[in-house]
Amino acid sequence: MQQKMVVTERECKARRVPTGEAQVIPEGEFVNITQDLGGNYTVTWRGNMLRIDGTDGDAIGRKPQKMDFPAPEDGRIHEDQVMQALETVYDPEIPINLVSLGLIYKVAVNQDTRTVHIDMTLTAPGCGMGPVLVGDVEYRVGMVPNVNKVEVELVFDPPWSREMMSEEAQLEAGVFF
Repeated sequence: MQQKMVVTERECKARRVPTGEAQVIPEGEFVNITQDLGGNYTVTWRGNMLRIDGTDGDAIGRKPQKMDFPAPEDGRIHEDQVMQALETVYDPEIPINLVSLGLIYKVAVNQDTRTVHIDMTLTAPGCGMGPVLVGDVEYRVGMVPNVNKVEVELVFDPPWSREMMSEEAQLEAGVFF
């Protein structure tokens, strides 16, 4: 993608790369879109690199990604909706979702506290995008009906390997043998 300078059309939430720190870009600010992968946008603004969630794409003149989950009639958190949300979170360097990459190890739903706990890993323990990916997971899973809190824990046991990827992800990444 060629870099593109745009003006924010509304206030927009973003996360600083690589720390994941939340920021708000005001309406009417010039930002430079440097990357558009996996439904999210990497921009530079005032000397900082930030990540804008695809659901906020309209703030930078892009078509927003829709996250539309029907509210369950039973008032519970449905794990299938949590998994659907996780499948919309992509590794920023490999446009493959975290579930297909095998980075999601465990999902536990506590209906009493309306909390979703997720154990996940990274493709490499030293990956600098860890805090950003955690923020992406928290943001997207937080959109699932009846979820009040999302807790994400980065774990490195067992270590991730490409064998944890789905066959489709291996084919897409060119590592299927």
